[in-house]
Amino acid sequence: MAHMIIDGKPCQAISGHTLEVRSPVDGKVFDHIPRSDARDIDLAVRAARAALNGAWGQLSATERGRLMLKLSQLVMTHAEALALLEAKDTGKPMTTARNDMVVLSRYFEFYGGAADKVHGEVIPFLNGYQVNLLREPLVVTAHIIPWNYPAQMMGRSIAPALAMGNAVVVKPAEDACLSCLRIAELALEAGFPAGALNIVSGIGEEAGAALANHPDINFISFTGSNEVGVLIQQAAAKHAVKCTLELGGKSPHLVFEDANLELAATTVVRGIIQNTGQTCTAGSRLLVQQSIHDRFVALVAEKFKQVRVGTPEMNLDCGPVVNPTQQQRVNRFIEQAKASGLPVLAQGQIDPGVPADGYYVMPTFFGAVPADHPLAHQEVFGPVLAAMPFQDEAHAIALANGTDYGLLAAVWTENGGRQQRVAKALKCGQVFVNSFGAGGGVELPFGGVKRSGHGREKGFLALEEMSTTKTVVHFHG
Repeated sequence: MAHMIIDGKPCQAISGHTLEVRSPVDGKVFDHIPRSDARDIDLAVRAARAALNGAWGQLSATERGRLMLKLSQLVMTHAEALALLEAKDTGKPMTTARNDMVVLSRYFEFYGGAADKVHGEVIPFLNGYQVNLLREPLVVTAHIIPWNYPAQMMGRSIAPALAMGNAVVVKPAEDACLSCLRIAELALEAGFPAGALNIVSGIGEEAGAALANHPDINFISFTGSNEVGVLIQQAAAKHAVKCTLELGGKSPHLVFEDANLELAATTVVRGIIQNTGQTCTAGSRLLVQQSIHDRFVALVAEKFKQVRVGTPEMNLDCGPVVNPTQQQRVNRFIEQAKASGLPVLAQGQIDPGVPADGYYVMPTFFGAVPADHPLAHQEVFGPVLAAMPFQDEAHAIALANGTDYGLLAAVWTENGGRQQRVAKALKCGQVFVNSFGAGGGVELPFGGVKRSGHGREKGFLALEEMSTTKTVVHFHG
C-alpha cells in the first residue's frame, strides 16, 4: 500500500478509502493508493503554511539549493528502481522510464544551482531615494500533475517553486502517481523540512478540485485537458491567485522541399511514438511541401511500419496507453478516420506476446487529411500521425496555425531566411528548426499560446512564474 506525505510524515487518507492501481500492461490491480478528500488537502496546505513560518522558511537560498542537489543525487542513486516503478505504473518502455529519471534529476540539479542566483534590482529614481526591487516566494503553491510523465512533470513543476522558497502541495494523477509518492519520500531523506513538500493522492474531482479551490494557496500549476484547465482558472480567479496552464497541443512538422529528408523522417516518427503519443508536444501533424510530398510521405511510412508496441521489459518503441478510457479514445479516432475515407499509409506492429487485457493501440499513419478533419485539429494523445500537403510558405503557415492549439512546432528547411520567417510567423511557445523536442530541455522556457495555455515552465522564466516582486522605496534625504 502506497502512502502520502503530509507534514513530513507518511499517512493514509483520513477517510481510510483507497483507489486501485491497475497496470496498463495487463489490466491487473497491483497496488492501492490513498483516496484523499478536502480534509486531507486542508491538512497538506496547513502543513505547507506552517513550514514557511518554521524550518523551511528560515533556510537561506543557498541551503535550499543544497537540499535540492541532494535530492537530485538521490534520484540518480535510485534511478533504476524509480524507472521500474514508473514503467509498471504507466506501461512505458524501460528506456523511456530511465530517461525520465535522468530528466527528473536534472530539474532538481538545475534549479538547485539556480536557487541562490535570483537577484533583485536597484531602480534609478528621484534624488534622495533608494529603490530596491525584491523577488520573493509566492508562499504556498499547488501543483496538479498529469499521468503521462508523472516523475518528470513533478520535477518540472515543483523544482522552481522550491528553489524560490515556496512550500508545495502536489496532487498527482490517480492513474499514475507511484513514482511521485516515492520522490516525496526521497525529499525527506535528502533533509527537506516537514511541510516543505506535501503530496496527496486521489481523484481529480475530489482531491484536485479541493486543492485548486483551497482559499489558502497562492498559486496553481496545472497540466492537463482544456476542460479541466478552465475549471482550474476559474478556481484561481475566485481567490485572485495566478496560475500556469499547459493544456495540450497539435504540434506540426513543416517539411520544405530543401529539407534533410532522412533526418526529418526519422525525427517525425520518433516525435509521434514517444511515450506512445501521450505527449502534449507530440508531432501529430505532418505538413509536407507538395513537390516532395509523395516521396517524403513514403519514406516516413517505411519507417512507421517498423514501429513496435510491447510491454515495458520488451523495451520496444511504444508501450500501452495508460487506461481503458485512453485506449477507447485513441481507437475511436482511428476508426472514425478510417470510416471517413482517410487512407492508412502505414501501421506499426503490436507484439504478439503482449497480454490480451493490456491497453494497447495500433500506431497509425494517415494521409490526405483535410484541414477541417478532426485529425487535423483535435488532440488524439496517442500514436496517430496525420499528413497534409502544402504549396508554399504562406500555405504552410496557415495550416500550422489553423488549430486552437499553439504549443510547439518544427521547421525543416536548409534555407536560413525561411527558417527565420516561418519561425516568427508560427503561433506557438516553442519552435525547433531541423530538430524536434531537444531531449528534456530543462533549460528551455516552455509553454503555449491560444488553448495550449499560458505561463512558462522550465528555464529561468519558471523562477519568475514561481515568485513575485516587492518594490521598496526608501527616502534618505
